[in-house]
Amino acid sequence: MDARPSTSAPATAPCAHHLHELEYRTTGIDFSPTAIAATAQKTRSDQHGEGLTRHPMDFAADDVNALPDRAYTVVTCRLVYRWMDDKPAFLDRVRKVLAPGGTFWVVTELAGRREDSDSCKHLGINVAETETLTAG
Repeated sequence: MDARPSTSAPATAPCAHHLHELEYRTTGIDFSPTAIAATAQKTRSDQHGEGLTRHPMDFAADDVNALPDRAYTVVTCRLVYRWMDDKPAFLDRVRKVLAPGGTFWVVTELAGRREDSDSCKHLGINVAETETLTAG
């Protein structure tokens, strides 16, 4: 068994490549086969991702047992959380794959940082959604 810590990250995210370079066993996930193919091609041309696993899946709907590792030391969620319709169910799925003591790293916009008149304010998560995210 590989003793390196494992991580799950968006397949197209630079953080997946960076974590892999830090010797994490990395699984990049994306629901778009086109995105998976594009990042695989980029990795081959950049010579940065030998051994980086890419897994096409809809994390919110597909079977998480199909992932290559049973548990992940780090799970990243970059600019995706705000689009989850059922955030508590999504977080339950993250808990299923997050190793004990692991880190769930979320990059998302906070609605409270935008003016009320800003037409994009709805793109950020609100206070209640932030509480759900940080409740553990």
